[in-house]
Parts: sequence; structure tokens; C-alpha cells
Amino acid sequence: MPRRARKALTGAGVGLALLVPTWWLWRHVPLLRAADGSMLTGFEQLRTPRLYAVANFVAGLCDPRQYAFLAVIPVLTALLRRRPASAAAVLAVLFGANETTQLLKPVLAAPRVLVPGGPLTNASWPSGHATAAMLLALCCVIVSPPRWRSWVAALVAAFAVAVCWSFLVLGWHYPSDVLGGFMVASIWALAAVAALWAREARAPVARAVRIAPRRRLAVRPVGGTLAPALWMAASAVGAMALLAAADPSGVLAHALGHLLFVAGAVAIGTLGLSLSTGLSIILVAAERRLSGG
Repeated sequence: MPRRARKALTGAGVGLALLVPTWWLWRHVPLLRAADGSMLTGFEQLRTPRLYAVANFVAGLCDPRQYAFLAVIPVLTALLRRRPASAAAVLAVLFGANETTQLLKPVLAAPRVLVPGGPLTNASWPSGHATAAMLLALCCVIVSPPRWRSWVAALVAAFAVAVCWSFLVLGWHYPSDVLGGFMVASIWALAAVAALWAREARAPVARAVRIAPRRRLAVRPVGGTLAPALWMAASAVGAMALLAAADPSGVLAHALGHLLFVAGAVAIGTLGLSLSTGLSIILVAAERRLSGG
């Protein structure tokens, strides 16, 4: 197994080792439990009839029926790029990660303060919707063409974060459930990358690329992959500024009254963007080494 595949597999192993301790901290440390509840309250108090309709639509994109159509996108992309191994890996990851989340929920169920009349249950960690959204994002990053990967990473991260913010507004999950879903998705994505790299090291095409420098891959510089992520972050800040300008008293009053909510929303957005961009950087760096760039 090549060194880069071992590193990816090690990353997946570290994530797996941290999964249960992370759940324990958020469920059993009083300070974190209180922060979790405060963040959820801040999200829920944003709910208006209009925002409810939008949030319900966005979050519903990761319901099983709708998600089945979205999951075709990375698989079809891999097949169109003549990468059947990547298509198979994506299929395995999409099934394995989502099933892992569904198996973990009852195993890690623990008493928590529930939202009156809401769908939230004790068996809600990790979030299935967060797992599905981030998993779709990471799979799209894996199969995307190198030239477009950094922009794909930024856009699919925005999708995953939007889904998570939406179901938090609806009160379907606590913010800590999002963290669990992101962790499960990342573990499986890193495992898939490790498997693909291990297979690539044995494939004749990998050797052919190394000995044919005129056919170098069209790969962006590693530093260039950060530009779309920074652009997306700046756009989000600009959108928040416009909202605050449209209703300064309401927006600022809510933010100041729910500082933990603001911190949680920013943390989820930053984490989602970091995971997709980080995977993009890892893949770009590996491809540059492979192509001799």
C-alpha cells in the first residue's frame, strides 16, 4: 500500500477512534449539553412561516427518496469520466456511511431534552441528514475533474451546510448531531480515497502517467484550491451583512441574544467548508505528485 493511501486510512482510523468519545462529551458533559441546547434554541427562534417552507424544502433534499436522485450525480460523473472504480467506491461509501449512521443511532441513544412536539428523539446522534449531505459533498469532490475540483468543493460544501442549518431551524437535530454526521461521512470518504489510491498504485495507468510527462494531468496548484473556499466564505459574510442591514434591530438583537447560536452556525459552516476543501487539497497534492507537477 502506498504511503498516501496509508495516511488516508490512518485519518479514517483516527476519526473512527474519536467518534464515540466525541458523542460522550456532547451528551454527558453538562457545559457542552447546555451549549448544544442554547445553539438549537437560537436556530429554532429564527423560524418563520416563510423560512419554515424554505428550510423544509432544503432539508428534505436529503430525505431518502430525493437523496436517491442526488446520489446518482457522483456515480454518473465517475462513469462519464471512465472511472468505474471510483463509481464503485462512491456507491459503497454512500451505502456504508448512511447505514453506519442508522446503526449508531440506537446504540448511542441517550436521554436528552427534547423539543415539545418536534421529531427529535433520544436516538438522533449522529444526524442522518448531516451524514447524507456531507457524504454527497465529499463524493462529488472525489469524482470531480481536477480542473474544477476546488470550485466543486466550495459549492457542495455550501449545499451540505445549507441542509444542516435548515434541519436545525426545523428542530430535527441538535448541532452536536451535525458534528457526528460529518465525522461518519469523513471517515468513509477517507477510507474510499485510501482504497482508490491503493488500487491506483497497482494499475498500469498509474505507471504510464509517471513515465509519460507530456501527458501531465491538468491540476491546479495546491494553494489555488483555497480561492473558491475563501470566495464562498466571503459571500456568506456578505449575505449576513445584507440581512443585518435589511433588519438591523431584529438580526443584531437575535445575534447578541444568542451568541452560542452564532458560534454554532459559524462552526458548522466552517467545518463543512474545511472538510470538502481539505479533501480537495489532499487529492490535488496527490495528483500533482503523480503527474510530476
